Amino acid sequence: MQDNNSRNTIIFVVAAVVILIAYQFFVLDPAAKKRSAELAQQQRAEASAQANAPKAAAAPGLSAAATVVSRAQAASASPRAPIATDALSGSISLRGARIDDLYLKNYRTTVEKNAPPVELLRPEGAENAYFAEFGWTGANLPGLPNADTVWQVVEGSTLAPAKPLVLRTQNGQGLTFTRKIEVDDKFMFTVTDTVANLGTGSVTLAPYASVQRQGIPNDRRNQIVHEGAIGWLGDELRQVKYAKWLKEGGPTVSSTGGWTGITDKYWLTALIPEQTEAIQGQYRVTKSGATDIYEANFVGRPHIIPAGKQVVQTTHLFAGAKVVPVLKDYDAKLGVPRLDSAVDWGNFWFITRPMFMLLEFFFHLVGNFGIAILLLTVTVKLLFFPLANKSYESLTKMKKVQPQVEALRAKFKDDPAKQQQELMGLYQKEKINPLTGCLPMLVQIPVFYGLYKVLTVTIEMRHAPFFGWIQDLSAKDPLTIWNLFGLLPYNPATVPLVGPILNSDLLHLGPMALLYGLTMFLSTAMNPPQPDPIQQKIFQFMPLMFMFIMAPFAVGLLIYWCWSNVLTILQQYVIMRRFKVDNPIDQIIAKLTGKPREVG
Repeated sequence: MQDNNSRNTIIFVVAAVVILIAYQFFVLDPAAKKRSAELAQQQRAEASAQANAPKAAAAPGLSAAATVVSRAQAASASPRAPIATDALSGSISLRGARIDDLYLKNYRTTVEKNAPPVELLRPEGAENAYFAEFGWTGANLPGLPNADTVWQVVEGSTLAPAKPLVLRTQNGQGLTFTRKIEVDDKFMFTVTDTVANLGTGSVTLAPYASVQRQGIPNDRRNQIVHEGAIGWLGDELRQVKYAKWLKEGGPTVSSTGGWTGITDKYWLTALIPEQTEAIQGQYRVTKSGATDIYEANFVGRPHIIPAGKQVVQTTHLFAGAKVVPVLKDYDAKLGVPRLDSAVDWGNFWFITRPMFMLLEFFFHLVGNFGIAILLLTVTVKLLFFPLANKSYESLTKMKKVQPQVEALRAKFKDDPAKQQQELMGLYQKEKINPLTGCLPMLVQIPVFYGLYKVLTVTIEMRHAPFFGWIQDLSAKDPLTIWNLFGLLPYNPATVPLVGPILNSDLLHLGPMALLYGLTMFLSTAMNPPQPDPIQQKIFQFMPLMFMFIMAPFAVGLLIYWCWSNVLTILQQYVIMRRFKVDNPIDQIIAKLTGKPREVG
C-alpha cells in the first residue's frame, strides 16, 4: 500500500489504461471483427444477388465537370427555381432537377454578425461541388431523365413551406415524369416522383437517389469527429471516414428503410427512403479526372409499370444542421430510425448523450450554455459529494500525519519491510485509506470526456456565447497573454520570426488557461507532499505542464475544469480547517495580511 497521492494517481492512471486496453481488446476488437465478417458475408450475398438482379437496379455512373468555374458561374449555367424558408435559402437546378444550391440562414461561418451564412450544397462545375439528385434507372430505356435533362415548372415558382414546386419532363417514348418537391420550416425536403406509362408496353424502372460530393474542402477534414459516409442501413450505423472511403471504398448494404448520406462535423445531407421500401444502399468513390467523387446512394426495388398505369415514389432529403431535438423530431414524425446518430456521440455514447441532455436542460432553464456548464459541474459535485468528501478527508488526514510518516521513514530507512508495517499501523490507527485519494480524479474523467465530446460534436455548442470575450464555447480562448489579452494593439501571430510560435496551440495562453493553471496549482498544493524530492518537483511542475496542454482546448472545457477546481479547493479547505490542518489558502491570507491565521 502506498502512502502518498502521487502513487495513488499513478495506480489510477495505470488501471485506467489497462481497462481501456482490455475494453478495446475484449469488446471493441471482437465486435469490429464480427462486423467485418458479417459485412464480408453480406457483400458476397449481395454481389451474388446483383449478378442476377434486373439491369434496372443500378445507380447511374458518375462524372465531374470537365472545367471548374466560380460558384456563381456554375449556378447561372442552368435555369433555377429559388428556395426561400426561415432556415434555408438557395435554388433548385432545373437542369437535372437537382437540389444543389443551399445556404443555412441561421448559421454563420464565424461569430461575427455580418459573417456570411454557412454554405451546405453547391452546383456541379464549381470547386467541391456537393448536391443531391433523384431519378429512375432502367435497362434499355432511352430518354430517361438525367443530369442534362431540363425540367419544366408546371406549378409554383419559389419553393417554400406549404408552397411546393411541381416539375415535369417526358422521354419521348411514352413516359411522363412528374416531380413534386416540398420543404418544411427546418431542413427536410420531400421529393415525390411519379412515372406515368402512356406507351403501349410495360416498362421496368427502379428509383434511385444520390448525394454526391466532388472533392473535399480542406476545412472539412476532422480526425476527432467522424466526417464522411454515414447512414443507418440494415439495422446498423454505418460510418466510413473520407480517408478510408477513398482507400478501400465503401460497403453495399441491403436494407428495409433506414437512411444514408454524407456528414460533416455539424452538417448532414441524408437521403431517407420510404421506411417500408427494400433498398440497396451503396457508398462508392469514383475517379473523374483529378476529382474524387464521394457518393452515398440507394436504389429501390424495380417497379413494373404496365401501359396506362403509373407508379409513385417518395424520398425525403435532410439537408441542414445536426440539431439533436430536430433530428429526434424527424425520427418520430417520419419513423426514421436513429437519425440523431448522425451526431458523433462516440463509443462512450452512454456518457455523452446524458451529458448533452443535462446541458440542454440547464440551458433551457438559464438561457446560457456557459452557465449551464457551471450548473452541470455543481450537479456532478453534489452527486459524488459523499465519495469525494471521504477521499478529501483521507488526503487531509494523510497531510496531518505527514510529520509522523517522515519520522517513520527516517527511523526505518534501512528496513523497508518494517517501515511498511509501521506505516500500515499508523494508517489503521488514524483510519486512513491512501487509495481513496484518486477517487475524485476517477469521478471527473468520464465527466470531462463527456463534456469534451459534447462541446466538440454538437451544433448547439457552436458559437454559443458565455460572457465578455467568450463568444464561442466550442472554440479555444480567443485572447492570449502575448499581447496582454488584447490591451496591446498588435497580433502576436504577425511578430517576425516568433509569430507562428506564439500563435501555435502550444503557446496559446488565454485567461482561462492561466486561471486553470492557478486553480490546479492551488488544488495540488493542498494534497500531502510527496516523500521523494523528484516526485515533488514533478508534481509542482504538473500544473504548468497541464496549463499548456489544456490551453488550445475548447474554452467551455476550461470553464468546467476551472470551476470544478474552485469547488474542489473550497471543499478541501473546509475539511482541512475542520481537521485543523495547515493549508495554502491560510498561508496566502497570512502573507497578504501580515497576520498568521488560526487553523480550526
